[in-house]
Amino acid sequence: MTAPTLEPPPEITVKPKRGGLLHQRDFRLLWLGETTNRVGINITTVAMPLVAVVTLNASTFAVSVLAAAPWLPWLLIGLPAGAWVDRMRRRPLMLACNVGSLLLLASVPIAAWLDVLTMTQMLIVALLNGLAAVFFGISYKVYVPSIVERKDLQEANAKLQGSESVAQVAGLGGGGLLAGAFGAASGLLVNALTFLFSALCLSRIRAEEPRPEQPKERAPLRQDIKEGLQYTVKDPYLRILTGYGTVTNLLLTAYQAILPVFMIRQLMVAEGAVGWLLASSSIGGLLGATLAKRIADRHGTARGLQLATLFTAPFGLLIPMAGEGWQLVTLAIGSALLALGVVLANVIQGAFRQRYCPPQLLGRVTSCISVANFGAIPFGSLLGGALGTALGLRPTLWMLTAGLAVTPLILLIGPMRGRRDLPSAPDPSGGRDLTVEPRTA
Repeated sequence: MTAPTLEPPPEITVKPKRGGLLHQRDFRLLWLGETTNRVGINITTVAMPLVAVVTLNASTFAVSVLAAAPWLPWLLIGLPAGAWVDRMRRRPLMLACNVGSLLLLASVPIAAWLDVLTMTQMLIVALLNGLAAVFFGISYKVYVPSIVERKDLQEANAKLQGSESVAQVAGLGGGGLLAGAFGAASGLLVNALTFLFSALCLSRIRAEEPRPEQPKERAPLRQDIKEGLQYTVKDPYLRILTGYGTVTNLLLTAYQAILPVFMIRQLMVAEGAVGWLLASSSIGGLLGATLAKRIADRHGTARGLQLATLFTAPFGLLIPMAGEGWQLVTLAIGSALLALGVVLANVIQGAFRQRYCPPQLLGRVTSCISVANFGAIPFGSLLGGALGTALGLRPTLWMLTAGLAVTPLILLIGPMRGRRDLPSAPDPSGGRDLTVEPRTA
């Protein structure tokens, strides 16, 4: 008598829930906290100059200095910030950043009500708020792998990058709306509440964050920074991606610095509509975040990154083609498609770094890349202003958008050319190995 054979049970395919990671409580709280923090930062970029103009009657130069102040901390302490982030838990640090921004921004309307607000206080608030943004921006990117599995990093970064695009739209428009509804200074008090909400979300995350590795002998901070720089500069993938991001940021901010002047003085756009037209690029950014995972899955992370940027960047040439009336549509389309490619690249790069870099170096590598990318922003603004003054607005826009059209060619340099996917770990035989080889007798 033979034993009956048992048929294997049929495979059950579990269909993923719509919304994906948003059904995971801890990621949802991080996503909400990061989004409201970004909304607050973008509102601040609009609201602070409005307070300076409306309440303090500041000069054009003073307003431009105030606008540049939040980016200076990236140049001043961006590199050591990454080393510090690698030494401590990230969630308490993000909570401290939110509370600090809340108190700083609330001090402005209080000083205005007491009639003691000065430009000096505004600059100090902008600098310290920028300092908080540096630590928050590095920390949340390093914190993501603590609550998300490696296989979900692409989706996590897409959602976080998409929320940044939404935050830009809400921030640029919301800053003007708050100023109109409550007054320039009082609008900042409402803005401060976004950081309170962000802190409340982050405080409710349940996942226990692992303690950073504590070596028996702590290396000097300078050595930590040097190690992060060496890792970033010597690695062929990180080096190329950092170069691409820096050049792109330089040219993007150069054309964005003169775009409002071009719109108001040459295209005769009403001042109230300028903010919404500038925010239209975020629609493309949101689309880029939505499509990033699909493009990476279909074409591969390396090939998808190259194809997406090569096909979207040339559309920036539509921007200097813009004219009055209905011809403004070319400006909106060009800005949106440029943003689509940039955000898509950011999503793929973010997930790649989180998988690729050793956890104990991720904060330092993130800060090195951020210093290079964000440090280009004030220089880009100066470049745009200088070229716009010397050559005229439209010729400068042609020059800068033509430069943006060819920047994706940087991605074809080095090991990414011909690859379908970016690697998930460094190749020891690729010429960049920071480990110390044991000595032979």
